[in-house]
Amino acid sequence: MSNPSIQRGWKAALLRHETLLLLVVAVEWLYFNSVGPRFGSVDNSFDIIRHSVEIGLLAVVMTPIILTGGIDLSAGSLLGLCAILFGKLWRDAGLSPVMAGVCTLGIGAVAGGLNAVLITGLRLPPLIVTLGTYSLFRGLGEAITRGVDTFTNFPASFLFLGQERWLGVPAQVPLFLLVAGAVWVLVHRMTFGRTFRAVGFAPEGARYAGIPVERRIALAYVLAGTVAALAAIIYTARLGQAKADAGTGYELFAITAVVLGGTSIFGGIGSVHGTLLGVAAIAVLNNGLVHARQPREVAGMLTGLLLVLALSTSALPKLLALLRSHRQTVNPEPIKS
Repeated sequence: MSNPSIQRGWKAALLRHETLLLLVVAVEWLYFNSVGPRFGSVDNSFDIIRHSVEIGLLAVVMTPIILTGGIDLSAGSLLGLCAILFGKLWRDAGLSPVMAGVCTLGIGAVAGGLNAVLITGLRLPPLIVTLGTYSLFRGLGEAITRGVDTFTNFPASFLFLGQERWLGVPAQVPLFLLVAGAVWVLVHRMTFGRTFRAVGFAPEGARYAGIPVERRIALAYVLAGTVAALAAIIYTARLGQAKADAGTGYELFAITAVVLGGTSIFGGIGSVHGTLLGVAAIAVLNNGLVHARQPREVAGMLTGLLLVLALSTSALPKLLALLRSHRQTVNPEPIKS
């Protein structure tokens, strides 16, 4: 005879957001594999992974930010700016790709620190701050390149990072797994990282509990800036060039992946592994539509639709709770004598 508690545990596991999203990814894969003859090939699978690493990096470090109840609209613009500065440091300053990369990571950390200071120091809303730095970073990129300068002819040893394979997989994958694994451990296994959820649930309550809320939020934005710079380096290695429009729209894909993965846009709830499934769902969708010979605009429309649906799903529990509370206020239960 089966144990009822075990049955409830299996049922809860099957109804988890991550399990349902995994099912969605599997259905996507099966469908596009049936309509596209080359979709399921090993080469195309590696192509999906290779093209989703930069967005995956942005999404992984966006997760702690959204867990704290924040947002970062400047991620794509910062990627573009860092790609340009990496090219300038290598070509015009004469630095080696390694040294240029180290300097670029530092620039990304400083840019993330700018967001952190404005949000935690001046207590400005993250949406407004990162909307402003979105325009600032993109404008700086346009000014540096005058809108036409493109950095190319990188050495083959650097291009290997974005275009070749290492140990049988795309060369950027081990680096992505290292970052994703580190952020997962930070968020899910360290007391330090678990406080991100506490900050998102109730910032004032977290302060009363002795959590340095401003430091936690600042760390999330500095980490995001640093990893955005890393994504810029990988992006440049994959395309073999850096120009002013690099990373355009990447912040939308990253936010969509995080929210689609089950992280509440209001903060406090979410997981890094859910975000990774969200990245997979978007990557498979975009690549599959190409093999299904659908216009590129369809991918943008469906991504926007996914974001709206994910946001609606995130807000639905609070809406239901509000309606239930309102109904109980209007029609209170009679007091039994």
